[in-house]
Amino acid sequence: MRCSSVVGGSAAALWLGLAAAAPHKHRAPDYVVSKQRADAVKEAFQFSWDGYYRYAFPHDSLRPVTNRYADDRNGWGASAVDALSTALVLEEWDVVDQILEYIPTINFDNTTTEVSLFETTIRYLGGLVSAYDIINSPRHNLKRISEVETILTQAKRLADNLKVAFDTPSGVPDNSLYFNPPRQKGSTTNGIATIGTLVLEWTRLSDLTDDTEYAELVQKAESYLLHPKPALGEPFPGLLGTNVQLKDGQFVDGNGGWGGGTDSFYEYLIKMYIYDPARFEEYRDRWIAAADSSINYLASHPTTRPELTFLALWRGRELRFSSQHLACFDGGNFILGGLTLGEQAYTDFGLALVDGCHETYTSTATGIGPEIFSWQDSERPLNASNNPPPPEDQQAFYDESGFWITSSNYVLRPEVIESYYYAYRATGDPKYQDWAWDAFQRINETCRVGSGYSSIKDVNAPDGGGFDDFQESFWFAEVLKYSYLIHAEDAPWQVKADNTNEFVYNTEAHPIRVAGKN
Repeated sequence: MRCSSVVGGSAAALWLGLAAAAPHKHRAPDYVVSKQRADAVKEAFQFSWDGYYRYAFPHDSLRPVTNRYADDRNGWGASAVDALSTALVLEEWDVVDQILEYIPTINFDNTTTEVSLFETTIRYLGGLVSAYDIINSPRHNLKRISEVETILTQAKRLADNLKVAFDTPSGVPDNSLYFNPPRQKGSTTNGIATIGTLVLEWTRLSDLTDDTEYAELVQKAESYLLHPKPALGEPFPGLLGTNVQLKDGQFVDGNGGWGGGTDSFYEYLIKMYIYDPARFEEYRDRWIAAADSSINYLASHPTTRPELTFLALWRGRELRFSSQHLACFDGGNFILGGLTLGEQAYTDFGLALVDGCHETYTSTATGIGPEIFSWQDSERPLNASNNPPPPEDQQAFYDESGFWITSSNYVLRPEVIESYYYAYRATGDPKYQDWAWDAFQRINETCRVGSGYSSIKDVNAPDGGGFDDFQESFWFAEVLKYSYLIHAEDAPWQVKADNTNEFVYNTEAHPIRVAGKN
């Protein structure tokens, strides 16, 4: 394949001082399996599951300190559905059986709480479609035809209830819904992450069911993001604002970043191209534009640690030097894009971003990165209004670490370990396994409490600053899966450095089978 990219001219290549190379097929590195580490992750999964199953199932989430439950995702058993693909990958068959027995009983027609189209898609719909794909792969054919088909039936039932979100003048969905019966809340705008992080799951559902409506709905909504209007919605080529009007698909701002509210829109551009290069070539081109602009305009180096690289936020064309744990998926996404397009410059830039996010972990008292952090850019005037110094009480920390903490909590997020995983699969360098193992150990030491794992209040307090008494469902889907895969043997769902991927991961780390591979 040939990349029609600015890389020909070449922001990414200039970042390395290299000439743009022709796309090529990467050779797969030699990987090292660590059964001891993989088994330790499996133990953590089983411990988490046992606590959830005893005290919270079939509710959504476990409160591990008090051994209670929360229905934060509509009461449909979010942790069970989110855990299924991980249980299959880990070959935890007793857990698989418990979840498969439960799935046919979920009533996706009924909930008393507001429904998020985005969260429901990535957790429930993505979890169901992924489980169907994994079970029907040669590695994991359970031969339980009735149960397997029920998974797809339930996915279709859920999507049919969610379709009402797209009944707007433009086709841009309302992210906030109510059921009993399905109806919109009545929002006037939606964000690019909550619009642009539906296309993989819904397109896959269409391909599995031969019902094109699901794909048509999400791809029409996505079209407003691929062709943004007016000009304020695209302050840099490929980099967009956040909010879009439901009435006409027009952008209402030019503020964005690679963090919460916008992040997974960029993530899915390259992943849709991996899913089906024939259908989603335009998504590839838009990812290239976003990647090149990020390297050209957003790459930032702290004054006290200029060797580190972070991506800034933007408010129009003015930058803000702040980032989030959520944004630390960016290194992995650049690496994946580099592998897919045969552009080493993207991979190397992604590895630099991984190094920066690694420092956010190693610099804190717990060895876990904070929710939000900031820095002072080394190339802008130090007295600029958008480039302030750290608070006085964090000056010493900033001098040593290259960032300061602006929100100190940790909610069991996966993004840093996720990027370690992509870095390892691209390079085979065991240091990334060591980094992931260290992160897992620190999380295990600090967040394990009572019957599971809890969010903590302060990553820079030696004991984590106290527990929030909440175990997110994505702990099962993401943190434990990536922590396991980086040490595990090769399998069809492992990311392939030689660009022979059979699966691509949704933003909740549910492996979706690539089109044409089944």
